[in-house]
Amino acid sequence: HTVRGLSKSSEITENCKRVCKDKKIRFQVNEDRLNAFENSVEEPNNMDIGTKVIDIIAEQAILDPGDVTLESTLESLGIDSMGLVESIFAIEEAFDIQIPFNANEPSDSDFNISSVASIISGIEKLVAEKT
Repeated sequence: HTVRGLSKSSEITENCKRVCKDKKIRFQVNEDRLNAFENSVEEPNNMDIGTKVIDIIAEQAILDPGDVTLESTLESLGIDSMGLVESIFAIEEAFDIQIPFNANEPSDSDFNISSVASIISGIEKLVAEKT
């Protein structure tokens, strides 16, 4: 879910509470992570790209980021095709990039999703090309 246009932790928290209530999901705020996210939105280079990608992938897999390793595959993390698409959208939004990935033909894509490390590497290249 997007937080674009929300500028304060309280706005983000309230938006998340509404989404979670609608979907009947238990909501718990981790203020440190929320503040780190808010700071990274304001200052994109503030958070390490790898850390941010791992956070996004962990959120999709409903895992603690510490459970996501560079060697992990999306499949091993329990991320299905819908979770993959949602992860890609979230990464694109977080880094303001376009990932060259065809969800209909993942094997024909120019973007390597074979592991978390390969995803991070690809994102780092796309971010570098953008600047």
